[in-house]
Amino acid sequence: MGETTESEGTADRAAEPKRRRGIDRRTLLIGGAAAAVGTAVLARDELGRLWWRLPGVVKKRKEGEVDTPGAQWIAASDYNWRRADRPDDYAIDRVVIHVVQGGYQTALRVFKDPGHGAAAHYVVRKDGHIAQMIRELDVAFHAGNRSYNERSIGIEHEGFVDQKSSFTDAMYAASARLTAGICRRYDIPVDREHIVGHVEVPGTDHTDPGPHWDWDRYLRLVRAARERPEPTAKPGQKA
Repeated sequence: MGETTESEGTADRAAEPKRRRGIDRRTLLIGGAAAAVGTAVLARDELGRLWWRLPGVVKKRKEGEVDTPGAQWIAASDYNWRRADRPDDYAIDRVVIHVVQGGYQTALRVFKDPGHGAAAHYVVRKDGHIAQMIRELDVAFHAGNRSYNERSIGIEHEGFVDQKSSFTDAMYAASARLTAGICRRYDIPVDREHIVGHVEVPGTDHTDPGPHWDWDRYLRLVRAARERPEPTAKPGQKA
């Protein structure tokens, strides 16, 4: 920040009382009104996010329900996600792609561990098998950024960022169908602004999915799957 010279500082101080006399009352009135409106908006926003917690309002859930046809339900630890009512309380407009730096069983194990503190909604295996560990309704702790957690769905993939062989044809195809279904359900555009890697989340120190993840191929597959007729099975079906 640049320094203020003595003459400039003196002129500012001399003008300050005049400016204050001219705008004090108006500033107070406008500022008070703005504060009231701001408080009302914040209160309304917060109430809109919390109303579903009232008795008789919360959406009914059944053990083993999944949002994606064919996914296997394997529950993550309750400590690794937060109950919500998305998209009613938080709009969903992102899909975040992860790579676990390990195998499928490793991902399941750590996401079921209450001490881990993180989990994704889905885990995709090399052969294309998909496990759903958290309902899309709920906020998974997967992105390391609260805003992104609230607005996104996280998809974990088994493998390693430095091994191109981790990303098989079956994995790409299954993951693309999964992402296409999510985009269809929440009207998310199929592009790189709305389908992102963990590395692109603000504030993250992660590098996944890494340089070997073929984004061009993946988006082509997602678009192709998105254009196919919607499956008859509905979100919340039992696996």
